Amino acid sequence: MEYGILSLAPAVIALVLAFVTRDALLSILVGVLVGIVITGQNIVTGFTGLLQSALGNADFIWVLAIEVFIGIMVAYFQKSGAIQSFADLIGKFNLKAKGAAALSYALGIFIFFSDYFSPLYVGNVMRPVTDKARVSREKLAYICDSTSAPICCLIPFTSWGIYVAGLVVGIGAITDASMGQSAIVHAAPYNLYCIFALVLCGLFSCRIIPDFGPMKKAEKRAMEEGKVVADGATPLLSRELDNIKPKEGIQPNLLINFLAPAVIVIGITIGTYVILGSAKTLEAFVVAVAYQFVTLLVQKMATLKEMIETAIEGIKSVMSAILILAMAYCINSISGTLGTASYVISITESWMTPTLLLVVTYLVCAFISFFTGTSWGVFAIMVPIAVPMAFNLTGGELGPVVYASIGAIMGGGTFGDHCSPLSDTTILSSLAAGSDHVDHVKTQIPYAMCAAGLACLGYLAIGLTL
Repeated sequence: MEYGILSLAPAVIALVLAFVTRDALLSILVGVLVGIVITGQNIVTGFTGLLQSALGNADFIWVLAIEVFIGIMVAYFQKSGAIQSFADLIGKFNLKAKGAAALSYALGIFIFFSDYFSPLYVGNVMRPVTDKARVSREKLAYICDSTSAPICCLIPFTSWGIYVAGLVVGIGAITDASMGQSAIVHAAPYNLYCIFALVLCGLFSCRIIPDFGPMKKAEKRAMEEGKVVADGATPLLSRELDNIKPKEGIQPNLLINFLAPAVIVIGITIGTYVILGSAKTLEAFVVAVAYQFVTLLVQKMATLKEMIETAIEGIKSVMSAILILAMAYCINSISGTLGTASYVISITESWMTPTLLLVVTYLVCAFISFFTGTSWGVFAIMVPIAVPMAFNLTGGELGPVVYASIGAIMGGGTFGDHCSPLSDTTILSSLAAGSDHVDHVKTQIPYAMCAAGLACLGYLAIGLTL
């Protein structure tokens, strides 16, 4: 059945309600229920069936498991006192807001290999530092978000690049995996949105460009009133972590308790990618948590019972994010049933011209990804549509037009992953920074739109010159 413009209703309703009610979970749930009603299903059996189909799959379970182990990992950081010790060490340098934000940005760039680990690690590590420096939680969430998906998508040998390289194989002159990987390398300079998003984040973090819009208001509140979160805000970070206290009389070792867990995650993720061709991110977190468990016991920082209780508190601390993420998966699933992406594509194909190929490809990908909260789904949908069109314009030759179209697809897909309130990395950034989720989205969107506008101008210029 063709649902036409009604296919946009679940996502539109969820987005509008999120901004009006400031309750992301309730808003997405309402959007899901509206989608079920549109499909004509019984609302009860339709909802339970949707839960089973959307959440009972390997993708969601993988993300869920990562969040659980990250919750435990952060709780063990708290129990060891490592995060506070790092904050105290950085505090000796008496960093001002500019320095704290710049350090957060640099740390996010350093952890380039995982769009899940990066915001969670940077947010949890830097939150005490930025709080002391009176940087708003909204600004920290923006930095966490802008140094996760954009840089992962820009670097060709991350899981993002490998995924798209696999999608382009068999299209036009791209006949094997090595050619697909080469195409992703050549497409990187044309991934304008990710480039501009990273550059602008650095400029705003270092205050080379002054803040504006809702972010300016948030930063002014934090600096002048000392309120890192707004009155009435609901930080996504649970209060369970605040109850976890390190054992008195035992000082953490920053090398063992702070750096080593991160090095384990980085080493296993990159090492398995190099050796096996597939980054084992979940396994990396499991090993890091096991390492923390053993070292905390050996250092006598906690008893076995306390370690188990701490792990449970860590899991509780990420429950709000898990619930929002679960509803995001559900609304993505119902949007797929309604044919949201197909509808958007159908209303753009008729007026597509060669000159507008790149900018329209980018805009369509950005629109779909924002209203579905997913980037990889957009890549899978748009690569078979836009890349053959690019080959048609070049007479089947593999050249700049093809590379630029791949870059536009990747950048457009990243836009939604970067700033949609339905996106998992947007949710994780709010969680790690301890920011109200809706406030994070509201303050970040104007900055993301600046990067999107610059990308559109760039693609128009490229389209006219190629």
